[in-house]
Amino acid sequence: RHSGAAAGERLDVRSLCLIRETLARHDGLADFAFAMQGLGTGAISLFGTPEQQAEWLPKTRSGQAISAFALTEPQSGSDVASSTMTATTEGNGFVLDGRKTWISNGGIADVYTVFARTGEAPGAKGLSAFIVPADTPGLKVEERLEVMAPHPLATLHFDGVRIPGSALIGERGKGFGIAMSVLDVFRSTVAAAALGFARRALDEAIDRVTNRKVQGAPLSELQMVQGHIADMAVDIDASALLIYRAAWAKDSGAARVTREAAMAKLFATDHAQQVIDKAVQLHGGDGVRHGQMVESLYREIRALRIYEGASDVQRVVIARQTLGGR
Repeated sequence: RHSGAAAGERLDVRSLCLIRETLARHDGLADFAFAMQGLGTGAISLFGTPEQQAEWLPKTRSGQAISAFALTEPQSGSDVASSTMTATTEGNGFVLDGRKTWISNGGIADVYTVFARTGEAPGAKGLSAFIVPADTPGLKVEERLEVMAPHPLATLHFDGVRIPGSALIGERGKGFGIAMSVLDVFRSTVAAAALGFARRALDEAIDRVTNRKVQGAPLSELQMVQGHIADMAVDIDASALLIYRAAWAKDSGAARVTREAAMAKLFATDHAQQVIDKAVQLHGGDGVRHGQMVESLYREIRALRIYEGASDVQRVVIARQTLGGR
């Protein structure tokens, strides 16, 4: 939800989390479509000019345009500060050269938020953010990437892509901060999607163990099975508390929720994997049959522990934030 450019764009993170949790509980691809629209326009919502917001936000809200967030490069995934794609000044505009990869909605998006090096300083301080329409000459889909849970992903090649100065989002050299601010918001929503997957897995497991009988009694009467169900319920409730704490902190006006969002994403995605694995186990052989809900969830959850900051990266972030705060 957008509060309007006049008051400064603000994203309602609790609503975003609730929506992603609900969508993921019912359909992973529906969650993906919703999330990528938000991520792709997040920088415009938070840092764009009124003109940029007026041009793109109504289109993406209505579904007239599909958006994408182009940050990752072949040699720089979690290490954003090492990005090498360049944005060279030419007259009043810029020329983009380089590659982006693992771009969700790559190849089907109408507009990309692209991060490139403008050279104000080395490392993180030399990146800027830009709006690049997909039909801009020189922008090509180099490869479509196939993954275990099918989603539109691609490698993009920017070869002399010319864009006007008005395509710059925020200030030159502030791209790293823009990217991190967007990820601060959406990292919590990734955790919420994992929570939705976990809730569905628990629903499926409960249905299975209450209806499946062994030696004349439901599986749910076995103490070992009850132990698995208890562990799943605890993991789900703990995840929800971490997720909605991070969302509440952001909605309450916190400038950054890096630590809280990292905790939510790490715990919720890792433990959703465990919840889903238990659900597969409780289904026995049916759990690994193609077409079963728990089999689909098992494939869907794995990527969430990697994208928008892998689990081990979240551990590093949490440790640095914790040590630095003492």
